[in-house]
Amino acid sequence: MTAVSGGTAVHERLPGLVRREEERFAREHPGSRELAAKARRHLLAGVPMHWMAKWPGGFPVFVAEAHGSRFTDVDGHEYVDLCLGDTGAMSGHAPAATLRAVAEQSARGITTMLPTNDALWVAEELSRRFGVGSWQFALTATDANRFSIRLARHVTGRPKVLVFEGCYHGTVDETFATLSRGRVVARRGNLGPPVPLEETTKVVEWNDLEGLEAALAPRDVAVVLTEPALTNVGIVHPEPGFHEGLRRLTRDAGTWLAIDETHTICCGPGGYVHAYRLEPDVVTIGKPIAGGIPAAAYGFTDDLAEQVAGSIELEDVDVGGVGGTLAANALSLAAMRATLGEVLTDEAFARMIPLAERWTAGVEGAIAEAGLPWQVTRLGCRAEYLFGPDPPRNGTEAHAAADFALERFMHLHALNRGVLLTPFHNMALMSPATTERDVDRHTEVFREAALELVG
Repeated sequence: MTAVSGGTAVHERLPGLVRREEERFAREHPGSRELAAKARRHLLAGVPMHWMAKWPGGFPVFVAEAHGSRFTDVDGHEYVDLCLGDTGAMSGHAPAATLRAVAEQSARGITTMLPTNDALWVAEELSRRFGVGSWQFALTATDANRFSIRLARHVTGRPKVLVFEGCYHGTVDETFATLSRGRVVARRGNLGPPVPLEETTKVVEWNDLEGLEAALAPRDVAVVLTEPALTNVGIVHPEPGFHEGLRRLTRDAGTWLAIDETHTICCGPGGYVHAYRLEPDVVTIGKPIAGGIPAAAYGFTDDLAEQVAGSIELEDVDVGGVGGTLAANALSLAAMRATLGEVLTDEAFARMIPLAERWTAGVEGAIAEAGLPWQVTRLGCRAEYLFGPDPPRNGTEAHAAADFALERFMHLHALNRGVLLTPFHNMALMSPATTERDVDRHTEVFREAALELVG
């Protein structure tokens, strides 16, 4: 990795810089360190979700409170939050409209397994934003994707799902797949896959229309599930004509096209689908649409909705592996209505996207000053730097530009100076509450780290 991430000299300096930052982190976070020690008694790896153990520093920061674009830890340190719950808090922390709606609905009841008027409003608003007209609700984007896959298989009678190398669709079993010497296998770290991945999944490189056509040719793929731009392996944009080709090839093959907008709603109120006039059969979305309250949705074109509804007997609608007792609960729907109606608005995105442009320019300037062979990619109000000189064309190239040790240093260096980035890659997200001062603080901290790496 050294050739793309900065050369031998950078990696020779890295161990000493990491030790210094780890010592500073331990010294300045005694409260979090104490809580982390206590947590090891009753929490697996000392954290409520195992992946939290991966935060740099030896233990995670414990949060005391979060408001707007910032949060405070138990030791009293304030942070500019550019992670924002990895999009879950894209609305900013504790947005007033969502808090009000949650408080009012909580007093009226949280869940009843019956509809409320908010469901009608939210479905109509999602239709307006994303252009597909019939919606269902879930609690996570993982569930929205999983249910869409099941329905696609049911209606088409086909067994396979197709995803792109480097994709991200939550914890859907079929999507934890990769290509190895032309075979589909479990992705590294895929724990306990229920069946060999080649039985359920086909994998194609992003931007490879020829490979996509070949994979669809046997007509055994029920659905192509994809983000409209890759986001979790670094931002990888579609090449000109890719989406047009994707839509044509799926239609020719009789395959559903499902677009996962969970991250790419960063492109605007209607996500990438609206910004670039895509025509999917299914749209899935989760994380940010309820201001941090668990909520998700998946929508179909009217034609597909009729096929789905007409293919399931009334007696079977509760036993088909689609749905959940708490899905579409009144609290989630109230939070969705408030967040979509009053927080993640057209006006908010008009502020957020220029802030991401400012962030990108600041990072590019610091990279140039340090003479590092890195680059930055932006997608709406989301931006990310990669440790390579050229924008990646696909997931394999993006993965090759990763550098785990260097990434951990950059994150810990920023954390020690009051800036939080999205864990496990180098992404920053703007919220309606983010300010130019927040962005400029990151630029200052990033510049300091870059210059230290080159000596």
